[in-house]
Amino acid sequence: MNFAVGVLVGLLWGALIAFLTSRINVAAIRKNSTKALLLANFCRTLIDILGLGLVFLIRNRLPWRYEAVLMGTAVSLGLLTVYFAYSLSRPEKEQKLKPETEDQPKSEDQSEERDECSD
Repeated sequence: MNFAVGVLVGLLWGALIAFLTSRINVAAIRKNSTKALLLANFCRTLIDILGLGLVFLIRNRLPWRYEAVLMGTAVSLGLLTVYFAYSLSRPEKEQKLKPETEDQPKSEDQSEERDECSD
């Protein structure tokens, strides 16, 4: 029981860290610059390391086995980071791209592009 509670605490701690790093990612994407994305990736990695390191550093004060808390934190960080990244990359349902059909008039730019490619 002590092990299971430790894993659960680790899962919650990892979820909190993953949520925080996803908010950093969203803020960097909104800025739409390479520098902001690189800084966000650095900050996310640093926060992940600090979150796992904190569990290790306070291991003697934890009432649960620290291995269980560490495992739960790592699993939660990994899974939720992938989930949050996937949810950011998913296109919105309302903004589906419609394929161009023959009836739709082509813009001048598209016609010129196709002419240049055929040369």
